[in-house]
Amino acid sequence: MNIIKSYKDLEVWKKGIELVKKVYLITKKFPKEEVYGLTNQMRRAAVSIPSNIAEGKMRQHTNEYVQFLYIALGSCGELDTQLIISEQLGYISKQDALSFADESDHISRMIRNLIKTIRK
Repeated sequence: MNIIKSYKDLEVWKKGIELVKKVYLITKKFPKEEVYGLTNQMRRAAVSIPSNIAEGKMRQHTNEYVQFLYIALGSCGELDTQLIISEQLGYISKQDALSFADESDHISRMIRNLIKTIRK
């Protein structure tokens, strides 16, 4: 079993970082008029996921940690919704939307499992 010394050791944080990179790459292709709209919103939601995992891990109390994990979970839902909108507007392909949805869902499940583990 791996010892978790830092949030950087958490698989869910690592997967969050990978998701951020993918969101940045795909939103580069969005129309310029979306730069302050959907592009910005999606990037902020994606960045929020690993950022809140990290911030929560750095807190002194378990309840605070869990609170930040719930914020990260909310950001997964926010990003998922924005991906659906992007696909329906024709900014991303259905295949990309499904791939991102799978990744976001996987991260959400990992966060929920982490919350369960912390609360035990």
